[in-house]
Order: sequence, then C-alpha cells, then structure tokens
Amino acid sequence: MATWKQFTDDAPDLAREVRDRLTATKHHVLATLRGDGSPRVSGTEVDFFADDLVLGSMLNAVKARDLQRDPRYALHANPGDGSMDAADVKISGRATEAGPDDIAAFLDEAPETPQPFHLFRLDIDDVVLAGLNAERDAMLIRLWRPGRDVQSFERR
Repeated sequence: MATWKQFTDDAPDLAREVRDRLTATKHHVLATLRGDGSPRVSGTEVDFFADDLVLGSMLNAVKARDLQRDPRYALHANPGDGSMDAADVKISGRATEAGPDDIAAFLDEAPETPQPFHLFRLDIDDVVLAGLNAERDAMLIRLWRPGRDVQSFERR
C-alpha cells in the first residue's frame, strides 16, 4: 500500500493526470463494503491535504461506518460527459480515519468544512487510468501498483 506522495514520487506523470481528473469535477463514486460484505456505492468528494488523498464524510454517514468497519474502498472518478475525451480513473486501497490533530490541521486549510465530520486518508493499492489512445481506435490502460513501474497496454 502507498500514500498519494509515494504515488506521485513513483509515477509523477500518471499522478498528475489522475489528479487533474479528480479535480476536474467535484463529485465521484465511492464503493465500500456493507457489514454483510455486499458492495455499497455512494457519491463522494475527495481532496488533497498535505501529502495525502483524503475523503470527508458527514458524521456517522453509512460510508464512514463502512470504512471504520472495513477500510477497503474503490474510488471511481466522475466519468464526465460521455465523450471519452478524458480518461477514466479508478483507485483502490484502504482508508484510515484521521485523528483530532489531523482534523484540526485540515480545518486550518479548509475552515469552511461543515462540522462535525469524518476525515479519511486514502492509502493506495492500485491506480488505473483508462482512456482512448491517440488514434482513438483502442483503449489505452495504464496501471500503477506500489513498488512497480507503470504498466501500459491497449485493448481493442
């Protein structure tokens, strides 16, 4: 597992593209696991704080309770308008809830954040950026995992 900083250090070009997609729109889709193991999808917002990708949640929201019980998540960036001009981003990993000191530091940078709330750091198992190749005749998929080079492959 890696932090956002590790990802940007290891794969700076890919990280820049992923960050651009995550900041292009505000709302994304988060998948968590319910208590019975079935998936739950929720709308969510992510942000960048210090060296981390973070996710906030209203206090006691079901997605926060899911992450407290089982930290595994998958994040799918808003896919846009359907034109496929922008690549599709998927990140999976484990979420760690921030403590009071981290929340206080976050509020120093984002004082408009509605309170009370949960704040989770999103550690990363893998990142996938999938979009059309330059010729627009195949999918170009780039995959990053901690400790490995970025893998690129096409699907027709």
